[in-house]
Amino acid sequence: MIYLHAMGHFNPENIISNKFLEDLDIGTNNDWIMERVGIENRHTVLPLDYITRTRNQNPKEAFEARMYKNTQMAANAAKMALQRASLKLEDIGMIIAGSSSPDNVTPAEASAIAAELGIEVPCLDMNSACSSFGMQINFLSKMNPETLPDYVLVVDSETLTKCVDYNNRSTAVLFGDGSAAAIVSAKIPSRAVFENCHFDSKPSGWVKVGIGYDWYFNQDGNAVQGFAIRHTTESVKVLQNDFAAEAKRFIFIGHQANLLMLKTVSERRGIAPENHWYNVDQFGNTGCCSAPTVLSSHWEELQAGDRIAIAIVGAGLSWAHMMLKVEEIK
Repeated sequence: MIYLHAMGHFNPENIISNKFLEDLDIGTNNDWIMERVGIENRHTVLPLDYITRTRNQNPKEAFEARMYKNTQMAANAAKMALQRASLKLEDIGMIIAGSSSPDNVTPAEASAIAAELGIEVPCLDMNSACSSFGMQINFLSKMNPETLPDYVLVVDSETLTKCVDYNNRSTAVLFGDGSAAAIVSAKIPSRAVFENCHFDSKPSGWVKVGIGYDWYFNQDGNAVQGFAIRHTTESVKVLQNDFAAEAKRFIFIGHQANLLMLKTVSERRGIAPENHWYNVDQFGNTGCCSAPTVLSSHWEELQAGDRIAIAIVGAGLSWAHMMLKVEEIK
C-alpha cells in the first residue's frame, strides 16, 4: 500500500473554447464537438494568437512560443501539494515524473523539476503515456518501504497542445495542458491510502496511438476508444467487487479522454452521476495528469468511508487501476 498525503494541480490560464475552434474554420463547431467528445474548453500553454496565426504547423516553434514549461507547471502543482500536506521542500526525498510530451529527450524531466524547486534529491522518470500516474503508484506499491525515503513527490506534466495540428479537427478538439503532483509515502500513514494497485499493457497495439518523430499526436480513434471503454469498465468492475460493499461513497475517476467515453463506463457499471468525478469538459484530455488533476480538484471534499476507483488507460497500449481508501487517522 502507498499512503497519499496530498495532491496538487496546475493548469495554464489560456483557454481554447469551442468558439475559438469554430473560428479557426477547420470544419467544426460546438454541436459537432459536444456530440462526439463532450469537451467545452481546454487550457493551453500556447498563446491563442500563435495558434490562430500558425495552426502549429511547425511543432518545434511551439517550444519557443509556450508560456509555461512542463517544469514550471510541475513546480506550481508540487507547491500546492506541499501546502496541503503541511510539508516543506526539504521533506521530499525523491521525485518521480512522467509525461507524454516532455520538454527534453534527456535528462529525466524529474531532474529539471527538482532544479526548478531548488532541491537535490534522487530523480527519475517513469512514463507509460496517459496511464503513467497509475503505473508510478503501482511501481511504488511493489517496493520494499525501507528502500524508499519518507516522502516521494510524484509529478506528471503535459503540454500536449504543442503536439496538435490545429488544421486537423479530430485532434484539435481533444487536448489541454496541465500538471498534477502527489506526495506519497510507503512508511508514514495518512488518511488516504492506495490499495489494489494494478498495471498491465498490450504492446502489440503500441502503434494505435502516440506522438511520432514529427511531434504530432496520432491515433486510430475507433480502436483506441473501444480499448479504453473495455479496460476501464473491467477495471471498475474489479474494484467494485472488492470495495463497493464497504464504501459510504463509491466514486469513479477515469482517464479524461472524452466525456462520452467516461459516461458510457459509468452507465455500464451503475455509477451515479454525482459519484462520477471528471474535468474533461473544461480542461480536455490532459494525458497522464488528467485523472490525478480530477482527484486534486476534489481534495477538500474527501470524506471518511470514500472508496475512489481510479482507472486509467494510455498508449502502449497500457492500463492501470487502483483503489484510494479514505479513513480518519486513528
